[in-house]
Amino acid sequence: MPTGNSPGERCGFVALLGAPNAGKSTLTNALVGAKISIVTPKVQTTRMRIVGIAVLGSAQLVLVDTPGIFAPRRRLDRAMVAAAWKGARDADVVCLIVDSKRGLDDDTRRIVEGLRGSGTKAVLVLNKIDEVRKPLLLDLAARMNAEGVFTDTFMISALTGDGVADLRAFLAARMPSGPWLYPEDQLSDLPQRLLAAELVREQVFLQLHQELPYGSAVEVESWEEFADGSAKVTAVIYVQREGQRPIVLGRNGSRIKSIGVAARKELELLLGRRVHLMLRVKVQEDWQERPELYRGLGLDFEV
Repeated sequence: MPTGNSPGERCGFVALLGAPNAGKSTLTNALVGAKISIVTPKVQTTRMRIVGIAVLGSAQLVLVDTPGIFAPRRRLDRAMVAAAWKGARDADVVCLIVDSKRGLDDDTRRIVEGLRGSGTKAVLVLNKIDEVRKPLLLDLAARMNAEGVFTDTFMISALTGDGVADLRAFLAARMPSGPWLYPEDQLSDLPQRLLAAELVREQVFLQLHQELPYGSAVEVESWEEFADGSAKVTAVIYVQREGQRPIVLGRNGSRIKSIGVAARKELELLLGRRVHLMLRVKVQEDWQERPELYRGLGLDFEV
């Protein structure tokens, strides 16, 4: 629930846009100060708009970590890209996160053109500066600022935290006056079911990214609360072909057990209580055509 409208309070929305794997989720977690968005080396990890909440002084920042923007091919791709642009339209401040190593690639240029076409001004955030020499960074900043859509430029490393505090302070100062939308100790507006599903999906990506393609999804089937404060979570991992099922299960169930143990630890850390996590694998070739799954992710099936 929102707090009261205290004098001097500020609150607003910050949309984090960027090409796939630019570091938006890592930056969201760094700004919040806790892990609320999953991070993997694989592109297009984020499939929905994930809201993180950060507080600095009297300002509350509602951070919208959006899916990476790229040229969509499938229905799921189109839905993710549409969600990202909606996040930009609804925001008080838009940040374009750029992987400094890749620079102004095709996906990033597509976003810049989209911002220009909509008349949207943005803050340029050059990420991963710890991996690029300074002369190249300065050249990239000059070339991107020549595009005419950026009001300010920050150079950061979301992974190491370099420059993140300055960016957070800048964003806090840009928030409009108004009451906070969330309690001070709330870190995200994602329901616990979605958080659990995302943490399982993260481990599927991390542990199977060499063997399993993008044709997988995770859905929490049930959530049972117990008197001692613990919870039992049952989730299903969807794959598209029967041949993918043994990949997820592993020899004698070793892989799915490893996925479950790692995801459970992350979930317990996030929730601050004991969790019993039960996983199973189900083959469903057409999971990407299920409207209810899109609704659960906050995506538009008909886009």
